[in-house]
Amino acid sequence: MDAMQKLSEHLSRRVSDLWRLKKDGVKIVGYTPGGYMPEELVYASGAMPICLVRGGDPEPLTESLAYIPRFQDTFCRSQIGYRMLGEEPLYQMPDILVTPITDHNSRSIADCWNFYTDVEVFRYGIPHNKTGVSFDYYVGGLELLKKRLESLTGNKITDDNLKAEIESCNKMRGLLKSISLMRKEGPPLISSRDYVKLHHASFYADKVTFIGILEALYEELKGMAPRTEQGASILFTGSTLANGDNRIFELMEGTGAEIVYEEFAEGIRPYRHNVDLDGDPIRALADTYFMKRAQPAWCRPWDETIDNLINLVKEFKVNGLLWYQLMYRDGYDMMSFYFEKVLREKTGVPMLKLESDYDTSEKGPFKTRLETFAQIM
Repeated sequence: MDAMQKLSEHLSRRVSDLWRLKKDGVKIVGYTPGGYMPEELVYASGAMPICLVRGGDPEPLTESLAYIPRFQDTFCRSQIGYRMLGEEPLYQMPDILVTPITDHNSRSIADCWNFYTDVEVFRYGIPHNKTGVSFDYYVGGLELLKKRLESLTGNKITDDNLKAEIESCNKMRGLLKSISLMRKEGPPLISSRDYVKLHHASFYADKVTFIGILEALYEELKGMAPRTEQGASILFTGSTLANGDNRIFELMEGTGAEIVYEEFAEGIRPYRHNVDLDGDPIRALADTYFMKRAQPAWCRPWDETIDNLINLVKEFKVNGLLWYQLMYRDGYDMMSFYFEKVLREKTGVPMLKLESDYDTSEKGPFKTRLETFAQIM
């Protein structure tokens, strides 16, 4: 597809472009994934957001052991290791690291960056339930973030500027949603691997260029002839799907099964809901980023999280659910035992759980289990 080729070409130049922007005085705002950091605020301040979402490599995990105990989430340990190794350029760029604190794992990233690097770390808390008080608390965090970004850049974030950025990000979310929903009926015209690449690219690509690529890709897909053959369809879900963690896509090849939807707390941009352009833009951002989005498994109660997955299984009429979690992400580990029973009772759909520590020795067992899972669906 021409659009995907243009995306690859753009990304091949993007690191150099970002270094050039930084040299010219543009502030780089790094942030941890999880869907609770509105990029609109960063753009409206004149800074450039970069989501730190790299993963899949064993070397950063080994490096992180010098700074943090092993018994932390695999992805979060990686975020420490990538910075300390100094080999991943995006991790050397931030002038400030914004960390919405969702659990002790994200707090560990903030603590290590704060203690072992010269990068300023800005934190704000994320409540684990949706109530009026929780909403107001989250709004307060965004207000503090707004003030810090204004101080960092020297630019006032006006309502008009913020609404303009919201409108632009709404367009990006809408295109990601439209492309995703094209896989709902019949064999998908875009692979899960390519669709996930769009999400990972969106975290550091130039926004205007990226929206143009999404528009071109959507038109390409609409013009493609429908496929006639499809194997078993899979809903792919779990804690984190990092940029570079491609082993599941590689192992799925040849099984005959296809992933038609991805639901991850980290690594997939929440795109099902747009931000309202009416009223106070900060509260509108909070309504979409906190109240409307589906809760991850580290939130309580689990009802909304489970209902969301059950509804997606029914909506996309999948034949199986692949649960992919990382080591020591305890909320997902606990929920998986309960969820598998609920899934069978309500849909009859089987579930396969895989747990990774980015270890190369996992490939063989994963391959065998995925092949078996594809055969029983």
